[in-house]
Amino acid sequence: MLDINLSNVKGKILVALSGGADSVALLRLLHERMPERIEALHCNFRLRGDESKRDENFVSALCQRLDIPLHIKHFETRTYARAQGISMEMAAREQRYRWFEEMRVARKAECIAVAHHIEDQAETVLLNLVRGTGLRGLAGMSIRNGHIFRPLLHLSKKELLTYLDSIGQDYVTDSSNFERDAQRNQIRLDVIPLLQQINPQAVRHISEAAKHVAEALPYYEKGIGESDELTATSLHEKLRGCGFTPAQEAAILQQAEGQPGAVYESPTHRLLRDRGQFILEAKADNQQEAPTLYSSVVEVEDALAYLKEQNLSPDRAYLDADKITHPLTLRHPQQGDRFQPFGMKRGTRLVSDFLTDNRLNLFEKEKQWLACSGQDIVWVCNLRPDHRYRITKDTRRILVLHL
Repeated sequence: MLDINLSNVKGKILVALSGGADSVALLRLLHERMPERIEALHCNFRLRGDESKRDENFVSALCQRLDIPLHIKHFETRTYARAQGISMEMAAREQRYRWFEEMRVARKAECIAVAHHIEDQAETVLLNLVRGTGLRGLAGMSIRNGHIFRPLLHLSKKELLTYLDSIGQDYVTDSSNFERDAQRNQIRLDVIPLLQQINPQAVRHISEAAKHVAEALPYYEKGIGESDELTATSLHEKLRGCGFTPAQEAAILQQAEGQPGAVYESPTHRLLRDRGQFILEAKADNQQEAPTLYSSVVEVEDALAYLKEQNLSPDRAYLDADKITHPLTLRHPQQGDRFQPFGMKRGTRLVSDFLTDNRLNLFEKEKQWLACSGQDIVWVCNLRPDHRYRITKDTRRILVLHL
């Protein structure tokens, strides 16, 4: 019997079952060890006509014979791929893993078991390498990644086939695995056989190298957080998953000590160089809804005495209500905005300069809210009111503002 480590899995396991040799071997190995704790999931992507129906019939018969609960999902993969503007391979992957997670929650399962083995690991590392990758890409797949569980990652395809033969278990073969239109198939069918001509142990060595990188990553990432030195590798790891291209990363590194204020953009993120550091922001974080501006009017006999009784803080503005034109509006700063900060007796200041003096970076400046009376800025919210709208001894009505 093949050795697989299940000691860290205590709950129910959902098994991704395509009907191919790998997934059937996974199902049978788990069934031998924990028959009462597994259920199977089968995806029919409707891409291979009668072959897709054959696969569904095969897994149905297999699960019925082994008394394993089976859940089947049909997908409109071509329609989804066109709508999302992605490849068929990517469409199938997105739909598959989204449904897996839905089923995991619905069935109260601990994890989804998938049948990736050592050749799959080598293919993944090589595919990441030719596409361009950092250390995480070189680490390949992990045995446990969130709710995805890969108990066969240390086993070879040959070992799985030998196991199936030993128990007399058949399986189906996906003809699309032999088509060279997908990059992974090209690596499986052409690149890996060539590497094995150079060294028959190439696949295992690539997998072992990925394991070494994965084991070193936690120590390396700790070092990234503690070190001030910016290198091409550390920058790539910091920006991993943020959509920046290798050319952008090279430009960022080259200009790391240049003039502050430079902004670099990917489809999903922005990176700001500010005061000797880099600030990363998801673009979605910059899409703010306007807060609610609360206001109340207090009538007083002695405005200055009233103010002395208040617990004054920057998050509230106290203004002369009779100087205000309603309605008050909220907006973000615009180029050339000026106001007269409270305490400044003459003239005005650029809002941008005032925000810089308060050490706001560019991203924070863009998110800053200004309360306006007509064209005038009466309050740079949570920072400073305008001196022209201040409370004086002649004030009889006080407008109190807060967000």
